[in-house]
Amino acid sequence: MALTDGLHMILEQAVESPSQWQVLLDASATLWRYSGGNVALLMMQMAQRGTEEPTLVAGYREWERHGRAVLKGEHALWVIAPRTARMQEFTLPDGTRQRIRVGEKLPRGAVEDGKKTVITGWRGQAVFDVSQTQGTPLLVPRDVAQSGIDASELFDSLAEVAHKHGFEVHIDSTQYGLTSGYTDFSKRRVQVGAWLSAEERTAVLAHELGHVLLHGPDDDVGRLYGSSADHRGLAEVEAESVAYTVLRAHGIDRGPQSASYFAGWADAVIETENGAPARGADSKLPVSRVDIAKSVLGRVTAASKGILEVTHPPGFGGKVLAADADPRLNPVVSYIGLGQPAALVDGPTIAGPGI
Repeated sequence: MALTDGLHMILEQAVESPSQWQVLLDASATLWRYSGGNVALLMMQMAQRGTEEPTLVAGYREWERHGRAVLKGEHALWVIAPRTARMQEFTLPDGTRQRIRVGEKLPRGAVEDGKKTVITGWRGQAVFDVSQTQGTPLLVPRDVAQSGIDASELFDSLAEVAHKHGFEVHIDSTQYGLTSGYTDFSKRRVQVGAWLSAEERTAVLAHELGHVLLHGPDDDVGRLYGSSADHRGLAEVEAESVAYTVLRAHGIDRGPQSASYFAGWADAVIETENGAPARGADSKLPVSRVDIAKSVLGRVTAASKGILEVTHPPGFGGKVLAADADPRLNPVVSYIGLGQPAALVDGPTIAGPGI
């Protein structure tokens, strides 16, 4: 209950203040492997303790596998994790498809369709930030706002994301209205202005990818927030929030350029909320102010994660998922735990992007 109340509070604050929304996006750029709700929960719990924002989070046993131990007296942070079960899918003689837990007996005449892991519910999971641990040094980026980012290389990676979703990217001198970029769902085409600098082209493409991933013609929530063709309301905030998060994860701070989009964030949420009753009581679309904020944050973080899994930014994305880390080094880092690394006999030094 306390977690739910805390999440409600931080989302209310994010609606009331564009700067608080940007703080959530900053955290999402560091913790991009986590869902939006869990990013907000982690930030809320760390803030309540008066400590710095979370950087790298894992469970007690996971830290042990990486040669680190939770400090005595530290209290766990909590995230929401899925409960899963292995299910056997099958088709009945009448064509109905069903599933049962693996090991249970199939009905007479059923044809097996294979096994699948499914989410059956949700639970609280205890985790600890790296700042709550000690042991084998970890190379952890402390400030994602770095210099020396190759914008052209990142542009190519973003174009690869577009291609994976069936869109061609064109750099064109034709301008649609006053826009620097445009997404055409009917032609499966993303256009970026030829007159822009390399960094601006990259930022515009990241913004348009937000539209590609979130505002297709078949997406009910995207239509509620304003389709990419409309270029208005929450759709524009969502797209720019994706761009801001992706670029910040790669070390490009777009705060000043994104400010005009975020300035209208609260008004756009309230406008969407005021239009909610017209959709009917049976609608499953978000209707309250907090529900809308939660929906937008969840959609933005999911889209950002989909992009960042392809573009491979530096850092761990907030999660240490395996004991064998990528050997590549991130050049702009600080050491957490034991100061500068030395040769250790009790475990490897983990460095660079995690998997």
